[in-house]
Amino acid sequence: MSVQVEKLEKNMAKLTIEVSADKLEKAIQAAYLKEKSKISLPGFRKGKVPRQMIEKMYGASIFYEDAANRLIQENYGPSVDESGLDVVSRPTIDITQIEKGQPFIFTAEVAVKPEVKLGKYMGVTVTKIDTSVSDEEVDAAVEEERNNNARTVTVDGRPIQDGDTAVIDFEGFVDGVAFEGGKAENHSLVIGSHSFIDTFEEQLIGKNAGDETEVNVTFPEEYQAEELAGKPAVFKVKIHEIKAKELPELDDEFAQDVSEFDTLAEYREDIRKKLEESKEEDARRTKEDEAIKKIVDKSSMEIPDAMLETQIDVMVEEFAQRISQQGLSFEQYMQFSGMTMDKMKEQVKPEALSRIQSSLVLEEIAKTEEIQVSDDEVMDEIEKMAKAYGMPSERITDFLTEEQKNSMKKDISVQKAVKLVMDNIKERAKAKSKKEKEAAE
Repeated sequence: MSVQVEKLEKNMAKLTIEVSADKLEKAIQAAYLKEKSKISLPGFRKGKVPRQMIEKMYGASIFYEDAANRLIQENYGPSVDESGLDVVSRPTIDITQIEKGQPFIFTAEVAVKPEVKLGKYMGVTVTKIDTSVSDEEVDAAVEEERNNNARTVTVDGRPIQDGDTAVIDFEGFVDGVAFEGGKAENHSLVIGSHSFIDTFEEQLIGKNAGDETEVNVTFPEEYQAEELAGKPAVFKVKIHEIKAKELPELDDEFAQDVSEFDTLAEYREDIRKKLEESKEEDARRTKEDEAIKKIVDKSSMEIPDAMLETQIDVMVEEFAQRISQQGLSFEQYMQFSGMTMDKMKEQVKPEALSRIQSSLVLEEIAKTEEIQVSDDEVMDEIEKMAKAYGMPSERITDFLTEEQKNSMKKDISVQKAVKLVMDNIKERAKAKSKKEKEAAE
């Protein structure tokens, strides 16, 4: 294998990779052996057709695609290592020569890590954030817990109110014709949840159990079902039952039921402490984001398009995984939300760019400050992983490749760079608005 490197504009490079004719022949033979059991020709038993006969019948190139894929997979990674390039994108592969008896040649166009010219990164000024917790915030948290522990009871003798749950049958019609997906029975609808379109829920307020009514709505112009978008509809609704939340009494018994504390006062104090910790963590992240953004704004780098596109693809894949964990396929989400792949990529593009820029400046700070990562620090990180996965650290160590360990070192050095920046920030109070200034005066 030989590799030639051609530097292109905007931090792009082209690798021309040549693999010997002997290796191409072995790859073609491997492709034949893999596929021969599926091939049959008159006069031969299935799986016993000689390769020469298959190539004569279907053309010499019949096994080229499989052979090419095999050789690209085997040779691309080692070629990048040999080139010495710091590749930061998925490759664009192009086969330039594949012919029996000749070397196999392909090219890989890739983005390389751009040079970063750092701006000021020590003594960055960030906005001071108030992390105190008010009594009203504690009250709101307690009330939320009350709602979480409320009982749902059937209500008699009064109409539907905002916040109730109405158990209904409904069927929707457009131009007098029932439409698909517009019918359900014994559906529990929380009034005020805005889970139904337009003013559907509001029109049920004041109605009683046993009532049959009509609800008039208009579908949004951007509704995912094109045949319904922007059209007025009538829903025939029958109300079976009205349910409401019954909140527990706010006393010591409530505190004992929802926590390990004996009194409401102790429980409230614990909530205050947790809210303070949460606010402090949020403030830390906010100040980190502000500091890093200011460093990025003062630094310069040329991000190659391929690097940005790769990061966008990674973020879309991460989102698809999160959706699947909720029991919804990515395709179903796209259908239900009316989202397109192009629209989603455009939405995540700013965040993708921000991630790249932040990572690059922090890596450059680590390099400039000669931040070192010890084997003990890597081991500490492995111990954390072992605890999270509930398995021995030795087992994780055995699984990790040198490349993965180096990646861990890089991540730790970036974390240390963040700490260095944050240990040297300057905080300033948030500028008062005109109204705040007038009130203070």
